[in-house]
This record gives sequence, structure tokens and C-alpha cells, in this order.
Amino acid sequence: MAASNWSEYFEYGIEAGSESFSRPSNAEMVEEDEAEMMWAALSRLPSQKQSNFALLRRTPSEFGGAGGDAKIETVDVRKLSRSTREFVVKEAFATNDQDNYRLVSKIKERLDRVGLEVPKVEVRFENLKVVADVQTGSRALPTLINVTRDTIEKILTGLRIFRPERHKLTILHDINGAVKPGRPIAVSSVPGLFKRQVPSAMTLLLGPPGSGKSTLLLALAGKLDSDLKTSGNITYNGHQLDEFHVQRTSAYISQTDNHIAELTVRETLDFGARFQGSSEVVAGYMKDLIRLEKEKNIRPSPEIDAFMKASSVPDKKHSVSTDYVLKVLGLDVCSDTIVGNDMLRGVSGGQRKRVTTGEMIVGPRKTLFMDEISTGLDSSTTYQIVHCVRNVVHQMDATVLMALLQPAPETFDLFDDLVLLSEGYVVYQGPRADALEFLESLGFKLPPRKGVADFLQEVTSKKDQAQYWADPSKPYRFLPALEIADAFINSKYGRSVQASLDDPYDKSKSHPLALAKTKFAVSNWELLSSNFARELLLINRNNFLYIFRTCQVASVGFVTCTMFLRTRLHPRDEKNGQLYLSCLFFGLVHMMFNGFSELPIMISRLSVFYKQRDNSFHPAWAWSLSSWILRLPYSVLEAVVWSCVVYYTVGFAPGPDRFFRFMLLLFSTHQMALGLFRLMASLARDMVIANTFGSAAILIIFLLGGFIVPKDMIKPWWVWGYWVSPLSYGQCAISVNEFGATRWNVKSAIGNNSVGYNILQAHSLPSGDNWYWIGVGVLLLYSLLFNGLVTIALAYLNPLRTSRTVIPLDAEEENSAGEGVTSQKSESNTKSYQEGGKKKGMILPFQPLAMTFHNVNYFVDMPKVCCQAVLILLGCGIVEIPYIIVQTIIYGIITYYMVNFERTATKFFLFIVFMFLTFTYFTFYGMMAVGLTPNQHLAAVISSGFYSLWNLLSGFLVAKPSIPGWWIWFYYICPVAWTMRGVITSQLGDVETIIEQPGIFKGSVKEYLDVNLGYGPGMIGVSAAVLVAFCVFFFSIFAFSVKYLNFQRR
Repeated sequence: MAASNWSEYFEYGIEAGSESFSRPSNAEMVEEDEAEMMWAALSRLPSQKQSNFALLRRTPSEFGGAGGDAKIETVDVRKLSRSTREFVVKEAFATNDQDNYRLVSKIKERLDRVGLEVPKVEVRFENLKVVADVQTGSRALPTLINVTRDTIEKILTGLRIFRPERHKLTILHDINGAVKPGRPIAVSSVPGLFKRQVPSAMTLLLGPPGSGKSTLLLALAGKLDSDLKTSGNITYNGHQLDEFHVQRTSAYISQTDNHIAELTVRETLDFGARFQGSSEVVAGYMKDLIRLEKEKNIRPSPEIDAFMKASSVPDKKHSVSTDYVLKVLGLDVCSDTIVGNDMLRGVSGGQRKRVTTGEMIVGPRKTLFMDEISTGLDSSTTYQIVHCVRNVVHQMDATVLMALLQPAPETFDLFDDLVLLSEGYVVYQGPRADALEFLESLGFKLPPRKGVADFLQEVTSKKDQAQYWADPSKPYRFLPALEIADAFINSKYGRSVQASLDDPYDKSKSHPLALAKTKFAVSNWELLSSNFARELLLINRNNFLYIFRTCQVASVGFVTCTMFLRTRLHPRDEKNGQLYLSCLFFGLVHMMFNGFSELPIMISRLSVFYKQRDNSFHPAWAWSLSSWILRLPYSVLEAVVWSCVVYYTVGFAPGPDRFFRFMLLLFSTHQMALGLFRLMASLARDMVIANTFGSAAILIIFLLGGFIVPKDMIKPWWVWGYWVSPLSYGQCAISVNEFGATRWNVKSAIGNNSVGYNILQAHSLPSGDNWYWIGVGVLLLYSLLFNGLVTIALAYLNPLRTSRTVIPLDAEEENSAGEGVTSQKSESNTKSYQEGGKKKGMILPFQPLAMTFHNVNYFVDMPKVCCQAVLILLGCGIVEIPYIIVQTIIYGIITYYMVNFERTATKFFLFIVFMFLTFTYFTFYGMMAVGLTPNQHLAAVISSGFYSLWNLLSGFLVAKPSIPGWWIWFYYICPVAWTMRGVITSQLGDVETIIEQPGIFKGSVKEYLDVNLGYGPGMIGVSAAVLVAFCVFFFSIFAFSVKYLNFQRR
């Protein structure tokens, strides 16, 4: 910024482009006078410019000096370095402790001095009822049969053909209450006549497991599962949930820690701040604050002023809010450590839990519903976090409802209000200190040396309630949650809650910034650029994976070009043309297999995406578009590497135009494959399901791609599949590009057509040059279609729910009696008790039993550990065998009789044997690949390379007699080659039927197998034995990897 623009505001010069104002060299000027002069100069700036600059006071040690006076400098808050940001936060905290009290109190004091009101939110819920349709007894168990049945029922229900009968499970029973930022109290002798606002109240949500805490928090945050039936009314400042964007106004902090493992703690919070617009609230009143302070001649604290101005800067890559939250949560010590996951070591479990909290509170949301944030934390850390949240609530009028399971006494005392849930009923709501008085009125008393929180959660339990009975005037009888809830409603505490609900909220008093009016906090461009920056960072963080994939493409390309070396191939007849066609097809297949590695990457990111989508961090299109754009350069790279390694080495048509067309086609195929497998992942949303459907998609696309089965040989009822298969268009385009070249336009020895034409016609491929551009266009359209469907799936589908509710068969009777099982669907482990009668059905968990132990010793005989490990690993393999047998039988029966192989018992048995061994070694190979690699991403990449090579050297694309001598060894260690030899020779090795290929071969089928495929007689038993050996080898390597490899070490 030029100095001339500011010269009228300063008595001393400013260098153009400088971030700080120069200090005059006056030894007699004291520090205070200098600060006054600099503040006076700063205050004369226009409000917009003034908000961009702040004063910082540094001691000599802080700016690297050895002595002398403190230094006061003016900094541009839009261009703060990391060290300066950390210094601003440190000075604002004014303490080395994990305590933000001084900071938030000074901010509140500054706002109060000019009469600015902070946004407040009051959340009310009236007659809130949540009901779930659940299964009972053994029908609720997640068995294969039940899951299949549920899937079918869900499809039929969606089509409105059938609606299965389910049991109704009431989770919340018409509850009422409010969570307020402030609590009015009477200050005159006449109750209710004069009222003032006391410091805001922080509310604790208590209740035993299964009481409905998570359901209540989700309902208030507007994030309940759509499968749950909800009735009642929830309002924010008197507004219905459909009148504003509740997902951006409030934040539900989950019990589950879903984060991108490769990001550091600081990066996770920085991106959270960018997506949520962390500067929104502060920037909203910063302009008015500066104007009012100037009018009233108020000089704020330089430290607080610098912090607030830095917090108001929008769209920054790094945010002061991040440094603030890191300090509050005690994460500053691990800010540059990756978050990690089960396989990638990062921060500890307790620190990861704090990252979950920090990612939500780093934004501007002041309405927080916090669900079991203390899981994995020690009591001291929990206390510090709750204490800091309490400071924000009390000073900045935030609205917080926090669920804790067993808070320590000192943590419990930090809360002002209490909501006590039991079996879906509110049994108390009001001041924390009055809860004991209410329960004493019912006859229950807190024993000495008993924690209040534990007492409150146990007093409604049938198992524990009796020990707290303290009314000698009448005998004890069990008071169920329903009766305690009724007693609360009729008590003065219940009447106080109802009175506050009967008083309508004045919507005109709602602050304009209290409720979010837009779905997203920042512009579409910022959403896209933030996603783009994060995806680019992740690609760089996973550069080994992408470098490895590129090297693998080059390696497989090297094997391919040495398989089809141009010195061995000559474009002179149909036989050599078949080998050229096989090489072209293999290139497309390899591009397809490489796209498969995108599937596990996508699956691993979905849980984080769903969390951020549902909290209005960003829309689905912003993530899918940025991911797609960043995959384009990699598709170009793979196409270039493969083309440069393979094209001229094999000896394809030498024209440069055909070379670049070949490259463009590979790029289009790779993009189509990436889109296809991203779509599979976004639809399946589960690794097992996605792998199953992904593998099936590859097989179907290959089968109907026009190479394995030419179009003219496809049955009429499946010919539509040929036109739908994207690989068929790639095969047409790449074949036309090669065989349409001039060198193939020579007269064939077979018929009157050219060699190129005969090759294309033999495989039912078109010969027109326009088919190249049709193929490329269709592949690119498929890429657009798949990625568009990915965006739609991401926008509308929800994560799969794996947890289930298991209740007794007589739950309806228990529910009606008020003693039933009530639980949110995710709180699946529930207990149910029924007075008298025998329990029926299945109850999870099982009936609790008392257990005692005395002088128990535990030791391990070391030699037995190895044996145990071997038995466990053998069990892993044995468990897979039944599933493989079932798959083999189903596949074998369908395939054998539909293909119409010779119907003899021996041949059918041999077919089943070879299919069983094939399924087995593929299963064990997958286990081995996962065991030998640190993550599924790398396992998928390595597997795709091996699958490509197995296809290339299996004897199908290139028959054994045509494999070069330098690669024949790989043929013998390729399991797919032995599968093909075993299946083909067992079914056709004794067939004497005469077949004839004009000009190529004439003889029996048995002779054809020997001459053209190299399958001589007497190798059926050998083939089976080799496949057994492969199964044993793959499983042994898996066992070794599990026993000796540990990728979780730092």
C-alpha cells in the first residue's frame, strides 16, 4: 500500500509496502507515549483500514533482542506468520495455563463498553417424541440371512409393494425443556416482578446408557436419522427448524472420531475453520465495534484488539481461531502430528477425541450439543476442557448441552443446570444444586462419600434404586422412570420449566447473527478452493502411493513390450494381428485395473465426508469436483507413461497422429475407470460391498467388452450389454486406430479383403475411422456420467448403519408399563427387566452376574504362544472355506450347465475342484496382500499390478507357445495359467471332434489344445496340485505377515 495514501493520518513517514509503522528515533520518548501516538495514528485510519492493523508489544527476548526497551509494532493481521499468530494468542490468553477466562472476559467487557450484544440462542423442545421401528429376538441379530431379508424388505418397502411389521420402540416420551444461554432470576421481594440476566448457564445432560441422550442431542441439532419417527416441536429463538439452517447454527459433537488420518491436527482444524467461516461472527460486529469505540474515544486492550482483528480476517489458509482452539484443548503440543487411525500411528486416542471437539468449535457456532466428549480422556483433561467451555458460555452467552457418562465431582460442579434422562423420560431439569432436593422429596438421599453424578444416574435403576431409599415412614417400592418424571412435572421445578415454555419467545429480540440464514458459511469459490487445497495436500502427503503406481505402470508396460517385442511381431497376417489386438486389449485392461485402486481411497474418506456434509462444511459437488479435477493430471501421466514405454517398442502403427490418439484413448479409459470405481464406492459405502460390486463390474465389462466374446457371438438378450459396456467402445476405438493404418491395408491370404479388415471382422469390430472418435467421446461421456452420479450419491445417500437394536419379544408390554427398553438406534446394548414372569426372546447384554476372584495369577508358557498363534491363523483360513464352498457350488452349477459342458460326473467334479481352488487362492492372495502392506490403498495398487500380469501371462491373451522364452518362467508361476490349464484340459482334453480354421489349423480339439495352447495330456492332477500349493503358499505368507509384521509402529 503506497505511503501517500496514509500520509494525512500520520506525523511520521511510512515506507511503501511495509507491514509496520516506523518508530521515531527519540530516546526521551517513553514507551507509553509511543504506544499512545501509534494508537492515535491507527485510530485516524478509516474503519475498514483500521480493522486490518493492530499493535503488538514485544519484549527484547520475544523479538530476538538482547536487551533494551520493549518494542511496539504495527502488524497487518491479514499477513500474520505462524509465529506471530501464536504470539497473538499467547498475549491474549495472558497465561501459560490452559485457561481462556481472561481472554473471553476481556472480549465481553470490550463489547459491553460500547453496548454491542453478542448473538444468543435459546433452544426449546416441547412434546418431543421419537419412535423407532425395530426387530425383536433372534430376528434382530446381524446374521447373513437377516441382512439379506432386511435388504429385500427395504427394496420392497421403497417400491411400496410390501411393508414389514416392526415393533415400536419409544426412545423419547413427549419430553419438554429448554437449553438457554441465560437464566432470568427475581431480584425483588415480589417473585417475577423484576428480573435480570445472570451469567449464562451451562447444562449437563446425564443419564445411564440407553436413556436416550444421543437421541435428544441429535434431535436438537437437527440430525436425527430419517428412519426414526419424530413428533413434537423444536425451536431456536422461537423459530422452527425449517426457518433457518440448523445444521450450521448448531454443532453436534459426536462420540465417533472420524478424521482424515494423513492430516495433522493443525491442518484438520485449519480446514474446519475455512469451511465453517470461523471469522463470520467476529467480522459481523468488528466494523461497528471500531466505529463505536472511535465515537466514545475508547482505547481497547492492544492484546485483545489484535486477537479480535486477526480472528475477523476471512478466507485465510491459516486461522488465529485454530491457534486459539489448539491452546484451549491442549493440542498445541501435538499440532504438527498427523491425526492417524488404526493403522497409521498419529496422536493418542484422547488427543484424537479432542480433535473431534476442536473441529466443531473452531467455527462460529455457539450452540453446541456435545456427546460424551470425555471418552478416552483423563479427569484432569476433561476438567480443563469443560472449564474452558464454561468460560465461553458464561462470558459469551453460548448455548451448550453436554452429555457426560461419569463426570468427576470437580467437573460435575462446573455445570449450572442439569437435565437428567432415564428410559426416555426427563426426570429432572433445572439448577444442578437443586437436583438432590427434588430426589429427597421422593424419599431418596445421597449417601456419604458418594459422587452426585453417579447417584443421579443410579437412582432410577431398578438394580440400584433400593440402596438410596431414606424415608423410614413408608416401605420402599420401586419407582420407575415414568413415575419420577410425573413427580417432576408436578413439582415446583417442573412447573418452572413449563412456565418458561408457556412464555413465547420474542422473535424480534433474536440477534441477526444468531441463526444462520445460508446453508454454507463461505462462497462457492472458497468451498471449492478449500477442498482443492486439501485434496492437493493429501496427494502430496500420499506421494509414495502415486509414485509407486506410476512406477508400476512403467514396470507392467516394460513386461508388456518385451512380451510383444516388435522384432517378434510383423503386421503381415491375421495370426500376428491377433497378438497385436491382444496387446491393445491388455492396455485397456490395465487402465481399468489401475482405476480399481481408487475404490479403497474413496471408501476411507466417506465417513469424514458424511460428517462434514451433514454439518454444512461443504456441499457434495465441491468435494467430488475437486477430487475429479486433481485426478486428471494423473490420468494424463499414466497414459503418457504407458504409451511411451509400450507403443513404439511393440511396433504399433508408427504415425505420430496415431500415437497421440492412442494416448488420448488410454487417458479417456483411465478417467472412465476412475469414475466407475468412485461411483461403486459412493453407492456401496462399505469396503466389502464395494469390492464385491467392483469385481463384478470388472468381470461384466470385460465379458461384454467385445474381445473375450465378439459381439456377433453374444446372445441376443445380452447384446444390449455390449452397447452399454464402456470397454466395448474403447476396444472399437483402439482397434480402429491400429488396424486402420496403411500398413494393415494389404491383401490377405484369406479371402479378398485386407489383413486389417479381416482381423476387425473376426472380432465383430467396426472398420470406419469415425469409430475412434465415437469411442473416445463415449468414454469421456461415461466419465462425466459416473462423476455426476458420484456427486448425486454423495449428496443424497447416508452412511450405512451397522448397529442394531435388540429387544425382548415382549417389549411392547414393557413399554406400555413404563419399564420397557428405550434406546436410540445407535445405543444397541440395552437392558430390560420385567417384574414376574419369565423373560422371552433375546436380551442383550445378558443378565449381569456377580463374580469374585482371589489370588489370581496369570502367566503364559512362551512355547505355546506360537502354537496358539498358528491355531488362530488357521482359524482365519478355515472360516473362509465354508463361504468359498458355497460360492463354488452356486457358480459351478450355474456356469457348468449354462455353458453346456459335457454332463459327466467326473468332469463336473473336476470343474468344481478347480473353481474351488481358484476362489481359494484368490481369497488367500487378497489376505496376503493386505497382510504385507500397511494399508488397503497400497494393497489395492499392488494387487492391480499382479492381476494385470496374471491376465497377460495366463495363456489366454498370449498362448503358451507364443510367450517369449525370457517370460515363460512367469507363466509357470502364474496361478491363473494353471487354472486355465486345469479347467480346459479337464473338460476338453479328451474331445476328438474335428475343427478347422481356414489356412490356420485343422484337427481334433485335443490336438488344437496341444498345438495352439500348449496343453498336453496328463496334466490335470499336476494342475490341481500346483493350485493347492499356491493356496498354501499365499496363506503361509499371510500368516507370516500377521505374526511378524507390525505397521503400527511409529
